[in-house]
Amino acid sequence: MKWKLNREKAAVILAVLVVLFALWGPEAVAGYKDKGLLNQIRAEQVESGSEGYRYTMNSNEKIYLLSKCLDNRSVPESEFSALTRVENDETIEYEGLKGTYAFVLNHQGPSDKEVTEEQIYDVCNRELERLHELGIIPESVREVSADSYTAVLYSAIDVLEPRNNVAVWKVSLSTNVQNADKKNRLIDAYVDAGTGKIYEFYVRTEGTWADMQPDSIMASFSEYLGLYGLERSERLDTLTETTSNIEKYTVPGMVNGSGNAIEEADGMTTLTLGFYEGINELFLKVEK
Repeated sequence: MKWKLNREKAAVILAVLVVLFALWGPEAVAGYKDKGLLNQIRAEQVESGSEGYRYTMNSNEKIYLLSKCLDNRSVPESEFSALTRVENDETIEYEGLKGTYAFVLNHQGPSDKEVTEEQIYDVCNRELERLHELGIIPESVREVSADSYTAVLYSAIDVLEPRNNVAVWKVSLSTNVQNADKKNRLIDAYVDAGTGKIYEFYVRTEGTWADMQPDSIMASFSEYLGLYGLERSERLDTLTETTSNIEKYTVPGMVNGSGNAIEEADGMTTLTLGFYEGINELFLKVEK
């Protein structure tokens, strides 16, 4: 009998505890959790439905876009043919453009994931040395620095598809040393602001065109940029160039939203490797 009475008391006490916990427990647990969260910064990854798909261009698409944008502005690229380089070319306005491709000054500056103006010279030196190691440039070139070079940030943009854009630094020998010794110097280069890769360059060298192997140079350059589909071009029109020492190559360009090659021309990018005798200037350009 006594055992039965104790059992009933235990059941009553348990019931009371359950009721009390039901009334007070959740609030106490919530308060405890709040103490662990308040005054602390926590980062969580969330997926935003409004952010949508972030489109990333591959190397073939980037260089195609850059070539189209550069083709839509008329600024001489090399000092060869004195008569083709404009003095103080940094004063030229790039904003009077035509067509659906624009090559414009980037007034916003580099993003936090892109090469800054303070970093661009070191990045350029690093990539020039890499080009030398790969046999693209015959020998090392003199150091690029803010004392003797200028760097301007541009954006190459597909006006009809603004998501297609490439930020590039144009690194050029400063006009205050134009009359200085240019032996083994970089004259001009376009450098990807995101990857630091060099898309186009003009450099003085001690080599000669006869000593160079264009196919090998371009194969290495294609590998350096991560391009695919490199082929020697059959459209070698030397009349459009200021030197006969050239070889032209192509790589597939961009595709539209449906995955088909762009209709304009054949959707290919033309890469021109050439050499100006007399001043011994080797160049690789993406313009047609």
